[in-house]
Amino acid sequence: MNFVENIKMAFESIISNRLRSLLTMLGIIIGISSVIAILSLGEGGKSAVTREFEKIGSSTINLRVNGMKAQKSDYLTMDDIKYIREKVEDVKYISPVAQRMGLVSTPMKSRKAVVTGTNPDITYTSGLEIMYGRMFSEREFTEGRPVVVIDEITAGMLFGSKDATGQSLNIGSKGIQKKAIVIGISKSAAAIFGEDEGIPAFVHCPLTFSERLFTSDSAIDTAYITAGSKEDGDEAVSGALNILQSRHNNRGRDIYRAESALKELEQINRVLGIFTAFIGAVAAISLIVGGIGVMNIMLVSVTERTREIGIRKAIGATTTAILLQFLTEAVILSLSGGLVGITVGISGAMLVGEFAGISPVLSMKAIAGTILFSSAVGMFFGIYPARKAASLDPIEALRYE
Repeated sequence: MNFVENIKMAFESIISNRLRSLLTMLGIIIGISSVIAILSLGEGGKSAVTREFEKIGSSTINLRVNGMKAQKSDYLTMDDIKYIREKVEDVKYISPVAQRMGLVSTPMKSRKAVVTGTNPDITYTSGLEIMYGRMFSEREFTEGRPVVVIDEITAGMLFGSKDATGQSLNIGSKGIQKKAIVIGISKSAAAIFGEDEGIPAFVHCPLTFSERLFTSDSAIDTAYITAGSKEDGDEAVSGALNILQSRHNNRGRDIYRAESALKELEQINRVLGIFTAFIGAVAAISLIVGGIGVMNIMLVSVTERTREIGIRKAIGATTTAILLQFLTEAVILSLSGGLVGITVGISGAMLVGEFAGISPVLSMKAIAGTILFSSAVGMFFGIYPARKAASLDPIEALRYE
């Protein structure tokens, strides 16, 4: 019997038992679709993170104070920021950053908040995207005016609309609350999670204003520096470090640490990759269950067709021909389930991505690997039933009722 006849007989057997074949493929379909959806959404998430970092640019460096070694006198000051901006030619933008946990509230609602005191350069150094309104100006920063930029989720939860520019709220710690005007709405990195009470508000305001809100702890522990180009990054950091070490007299104590935004991107992508691989591996376990289903149904098929096998062997069919017939049937069942699973997985990923705001990234390597894997599952779990069929004694098979 040639290969074409094997395929023909396999399809005839599958079609004659449609419901049983569909139920057999169901485990394969679920496993393959889960793996494809998870991998494509995982890659889409990594691409989304990469795009956000690209907005910041490869020439941005985060300069942080090593809190384990620093004394109070080692923390950055506004004079440091001003001096670095004026004296280091390679520094294009520099933003002081002091983040504190606080509260934002209206007469009706309140919400925990991450309050970032900074300057107008933050839109360039961190890629902060303003959706409505504007960022506070240099004058507002210098004068410490009570103006804030809040994220879109917070605007929706506090004011019922993403465009909440012109509204007022109270901001600060539990002890000190001051009234501020919302002048801008920023795009939220947490927007993919929707409006969740567990997600804090993200607020940006002039550092000179936040110092009045958090009087007991207003130290500047971070500065974002953007160089004129990627090549100027090392010179910009070197110049900034020299100034800080000289002004604070702490040279040789390893107080300040500088990291490129690209390094942080690599770390985030590594974590996302591990998480995606782990979830994908868990989903792949269902393929083993599906493979066992294929083996089970093939054993039933061998039992049902014992007399047919005996007749074929009696008229000259070889052991190899019988083996290939049943093995082909098992592979076709798994491969068909794999193809349907790929279609379902892609559709599911598109649907979830639409709601989550993520564009799934479909990898041809992943699709090809999935097809090969589903075929391998059929072959592996089809070997035992096929060998059992091939090893039947023709005389005993003909006697089987």
